[in-house]
Amino acid sequence: QVQLVESGGGLVQPGGSLRLSCVASGFRFSGYTMGWYRQAPGKQRELVARIFSGGYTNYVDSMKGRFTISRDNARNTVSLQMNSLKPEDTAVYYCYADLDFGYWGQGTQVTVSS
Repeated sequence: QVQLVESGGGLVQPGGSLRLSCVASGFRFSGYTMGWYRQAPGKQRELVARIFSGGYTNYVDSMKGRFTISRDNARNTVSLQMNSLKPEDTAVYYCYADLDFGYWGQGTQVTVSS
C-alpha cells in the first residue's frame, strides 16, 4: 500500500533553515507529482510546493525564493529545503502524493520561534 513517511521537522529560530524529507513506497514514485502542504493552528491546509514527474516545480508566492522542493527518484524521496524561516512558517508540514487518490503522510511539526 502507499506510504509516505516525513522527517526533518523541529524547532528553529527565525532566519534559520530546515530540510524536510518524505520517503514514499507502494507506487511508482517517478511517475507522479509530489507535493508539500502545511497546516497552521486554526487554519486550512495549504499548498507549499509541488514537483511534477518531469522535475518541473511550482511554489506558492510567499515561499518563492525561500523554499526549494526536489526529488530523488532513485531513493523515492521528495525533499523541501526551507531557508529564512519566519514565525508564520510554523505549521505541520505534510507530504502529498498525487495519485488517482491523493495520499498524505502523517505530518511533521515545524516550529519557528526564538
